[in-house]
Amino acid sequence: VSPWDIALCATGTAVAGENALVLAVLFYTPSLRAPMFLLIGSLALADLLAGLGLVANFAVRYLLRPPSEAAELGAAGLLLAAFSASVCSLLAITVDRYLSLYNALTYHSERTLGFTCAMVLLMWLLCLGVGLLPLLGWNCLREQSACSILRPVTKDNAAVLAVTFLLLFALMMQLYLQICKIAFRHAQQIAVQHQFIATAQATSTRKGLSTLSLILGTFALCWIPFAIYSLVADSSYPVVYTYSLALPATCNSLINPIIYAFRNPDIQKSLWLACCGCIPSTFSSRPRTSSDV
Repeated sequence: VSPWDIALCATGTAVAGENALVLAVLFYTPSLRAPMFLLIGSLALADLLAGLGLVANFAVRYLLRPPSEAAELGAAGLLLAAFSASVCSLLAITVDRYLSLYNALTYHSERTLGFTCAMVLLMWLLCLGVGLLPLLGWNCLREQSACSILRPVTKDNAAVLAVTFLLLFALMMQLYLQICKIAFRHAQQIAVQHQFIATAQATSTRKGLSTLSLILGTFALCWIPFAIYSLVADSSYPVVYTYSLALPATCNSLINPIIYAFRNPDIQKSLWLACCGCIPSTFSSRPRTSSDV
């Protein structure tokens, strides 16, 4: 058994457990029903399925005897669908944050829960279609020379997935730059209206910038190297390169709940209530502002 596969399976187990906790908190807390939390739930569900896909891939490779092509393609399709939904959910959260600042006055009336549910459902149908591609014949099991590093995905299909991912990342970066500009402008306006001291404004803006840096930096460090490598490499490259880049990419699903869920004050309150039945007196009750992007 490859230690790399053991590491991926262990990561998948941790990812599944962590994101299951997020889904449980969202499901059992009636107050967490806003569109923003629906998007966080979509991200948690995608990452949960990605973790289960890693475990299933390990089981198919080492525990299923004799090997089954259908099982291998099914596990690969689950991983494709889950990671596609994870990236698309991150993009949806980015768009939601942008709209909440750009259309601050009409955001809550336009972004209804029903509209968000419809968009999330459409996104998931698209990602499930991507996951079905290996089962529909987009695989290299009959022609091993056509395999990419993402076996059983072909080199051409892997290149398409990598280019699509890089374009989505570029779109996310552009949106976050716009979010940063709008948040900085809002912070300046609030400071003038309420005569806040300059240090308070600077602190709030720095917090927003640090959050943006954390989001984009983590996403880029986890996924960009693997996306670029899958674009230029093929199955003839040493497998250790693939594993060493795939493991950080899968760890992004382990980090997502920390960034998008556990740092949210409302989810923190629900976790404290679920764990100990109380909220610490040191817990900040300061309302979120546009600077807290």
